[in-house]
Amino acid sequence: MSAFWITLLLLLLAACALFLSAGWRQRQASNGDRDRLNKDFYQQRMDELAQDEAQGVVAERPVMERELQQTLLTDIPPGKVASVHSSSRWILVPGVIALIVVSLGTYLKTGGLAQMRDWMQVKEEYPALRARVMDPQAKPLSMEELAHLQLGLRSALQSEPNNRNDWAMLGRLGMVLNNATLASQAFEHALQLAPNNLELKQDYAEVLTRSSDQQDNRQAGLILRDLLKDDHNNIRTLSLLAFNAFEQQQYDQAISAWQTMLTLLPVDDQRRTMIARSIEQAKTDAGQQDNRLALSVTLAPQAEKMLPQGGVMYISVSDGVSPVPVAVKRMPLSHFPLSLTLDDSNAMMQDRLLSAQHQVQVRVRISRDGSANPQSGDWFGLSEITPWDGHQHVAVEINQQQP
Repeated sequence: MSAFWITLLLLLLAACALFLSAGWRQRQASNGDRDRLNKDFYQQRMDELAQDEAQGVVAERPVMERELQQTLLTDIPPGKVASVHSSSRWILVPGVIALIVVSLGTYLKTGGLAQMRDWMQVKEEYPALRARVMDPQAKPLSMEELAHLQLGLRSALQSEPNNRNDWAMLGRLGMVLNNATLASQAFEHALQLAPNNLELKQDYAEVLTRSSDQQDNRQAGLILRDLLKDDHNNIRTLSLLAFNAFEQQQYDQAISAWQTMLTLLPVDDQRRTMIARSIEQAKTDAGQQDNRLALSVTLAPQAEKMLPQGGVMYISVSDGVSPVPVAVKRMPLSHFPLSLTLDDSNAMMQDRLLSAQHQVQVRVRISRDGSANPQSGDWFGLSEITPWDGHQHVAVEINQQQP
């Protein structure tokens, strides 16, 4: 910070020196120009007198020459020259003061002094923030503190541009802060330093997969397929490839990657439920889902008169025996009658898929405040227990009120 203020002071001194030298030269030039004009005028009048005397127009030339000399001496009083030069120096002082005030005022208004002060404060906090993020026992950083850590890390990389680990850390911070541009640029720098690092390639592919640019998504797919050639059983690569393919509506490739993951994960792995649900969702989106529950929902007249503004509709499907739902769907209120379908993508648990049931019962509830738990006054409807072979149609009328 001291170097900054020294530089600012030197620039102000240089500006003042230029201002003073310009004003001094202008004053000297003004006096010199006046002297030259007087001399030129005197010489011209002397020449004219000589010509007039030669032509006989002027008879008393010496008298007129003395008068001309007296006029010249009167126009340039020698006793006042020193005082004029002395006063001109003081005239420049207000200009110097105005120059300094305007320069400093303009900088304080538009020069980003507050941002500079904040940046210096972040640089001072950076070591402590970095120590906290590296300590698993320390208190997690807030989003504001993570933003400060990111700024401090970028500043540190200015002096250590070849620190691969810091570039990777900056990329992950960019992902946490939802700054895709920063994250991708940081991982690109890190990959330039370690082009064969598997984890960096996966991180970079994840950033590209999250991008809204389709070209980035395609590039991520190419990177992930290359990684899969080297390691067919890498869970993270398979997961990223499946998500990337799903986002690009390449459902067969997504399903294949997720199914491969199911064969690699332990039976008790909690991720299996989410993967199975993702597979069913991909099949549904691809038109490959065979087992679907067609549902139509209507409103009783008394319920229609009491529809809440901003309400939410919960649809739950059970087997008619266990109160635990097999499938659940949440959606905003719409126009009635309403037609929709449910399938295994709406399943609650992997081991209790909708397609595996032999009978179903559907409950439809309208929540006034969006709560998942039934509340007194909520309107709901309940279907009969219906045999299920994967293609039944069930109708529900919302005609009861929660006590």
